[in-house]
Amino acid sequence: MCTHQLLLFDHFCLSCSSVSRCDHPLTLVLMVASAAIGGTLQYGYNLAIMNAPTVFIQTFINETFLERWDIQLEDYQVTLVWTIIVSIFSLGGFAGALIAGPMTIRFGRKNCLLLNNIFLMSGALLALTSRAAKSFEMIIISRILVGINAGIMNVQPMYFGESAPKHLRGAVSLSSAVFTAFGVVLGQVVGLREILGSEPCWQYLLASNAVPGLIQLLTLPWFPESPRYLLIDRGDKEACINALRRLRGCEVQSSELDEILQEQAETKGMRPKQPWELFTDRSMRWQLISVMIISSAMQLCGNDSVRRTDKNSVDPRDVLVRASCAVSCGTLLCKPCRSNLLIERKGRRFMLMGGFILMTVWAVVFTIALSFEHYISWMPYLSMGCIFTYILSFGMGPAGVTGVLPTEIFNQTARPAAYMIAGSMMWINLGIVGMIFPFLVSELSEYCFVPFAAVCVLSALYIGLFLPETKGKSLSTITREFHKLNFKDQAKNFESQTEAQYQLGEVCHSTAM
Repeated sequence: MCTHQLLLFDHFCLSCSSVSRCDHPLTLVLMVASAAIGGTLQYGYNLAIMNAPTVFIQTFINETFLERWDIQLEDYQVTLVWTIIVSIFSLGGFAGALIAGPMTIRFGRKNCLLLNNIFLMSGALLALTSRAAKSFEMIIISRILVGINAGIMNVQPMYFGESAPKHLRGAVSLSSAVFTAFGVVLGQVVGLREILGSEPCWQYLLASNAVPGLIQLLTLPWFPESPRYLLIDRGDKEACINALRRLRGCEVQSSELDEILQEQAETKGMRPKQPWELFTDRSMRWQLISVMIISSAMQLCGNDSVRRTDKNSVDPRDVLVRASCAVSCGTLLCKPCRSNLLIERKGRRFMLMGGFILMTVWAVVFTIALSFEHYISWMPYLSMGCIFTYILSFGMGPAGVTGVLPTEIFNQTARPAAYMIAGSMMWINLGIVGMIFPFLVSELSEYCFVPFAAVCVLSALYIGLFLPETKGKSLSTITREFHKLNFKDQAKNFESQTEAQYQLGEVCHSTAM
């Protein structure tokens, strides 16, 4: 069990013991681990395992063309096919984000995660047999299916947010970032030449993502469905109470059940909203704007690009490359565990604003370091330090907090559609950054991170000005705060009318005197 899980375990036990006598909530901790192993851990793993077999797959592509059509591809042609294999993952992710909403409404949060493994297992099978079939097209289809699997993973933070108690909602949802870091570490390790990163084993490396999926298939069915889904969507109060009892490790608190019942009453008779309906619903205008801006900023802030800079900045010798990967993955591993202790103390706005502000600072320092690295001998070391602190700052805020926001600011009928929009924005902007970053490097050179710094500044300003704090608040309280933004003109009219009535009352009172 990881440090984060133990901290979550102890924090939860202390909270429960202050209210009633409770057993250790092992079900909640194990449910988080089971869902995340086949979820965001899978995402990080699938990103990492594509680095090691690059040269081997490119050779396989060239050999396939030569054997089929007796054509020797040029280097740029091989690179083009390889680029398609890598980038098609984002297209699959976008498609997965679009179908995640309907799947979670029809099948539930837990069953959606389980069914998602169909895409994963199919992709792993295609990758495994692609070499024997001498078909690089099977690798492309495999990456599309794995991308769809990654897109549907947007359901995971929704499942966590609806299953966790209010005072641990942020920390549990931040577990998604923890397991993404684990996935990156695991992918780097499995991709070493001594394990599966060698030429004879690259097809097994691409298919090894089936193992986390298999673990999830064997373990997740034993855990309960989201209590909110059971009561609000299915109307099964008894199943909801049983799920809460198992997840809390103690008797259900009436305040928590009353909150879910209140949300059920507010959404009674309402059907699940479609994504396009959110754009025309004024009562959800600023919630939608907030989710779209913060989800886009998560990708446009340049976190993935700075990792590419990391790979290009180290010495090409194998030992130093491994050392760089180890330090980078260590940074990724530590950052969410620290953030879990802060998110429930300082709140979502503090973590998001702090993360973006720190990223702005490190982007500026990084730009300065790149500008003077040919004049000052120790500047390359400062550049490497900026890369690590940039990734750390990203993990403190945007990486973990963004996923929980749709759960906290949208009601049950709008939440799946909100996650569809948030996921779509993430995948679209991930593709945009992937396409424009090489041009930014070639055109702006050492100033290539200035646009990312601007995105971070603007994001921090928006969060500070418009995003209400959601820590420890019920949905109805958060909705009232957004109502003031969504109907600001009506609120002003109401205040002016109230003030006029008050003044009129004073006049009448003085006249009567």
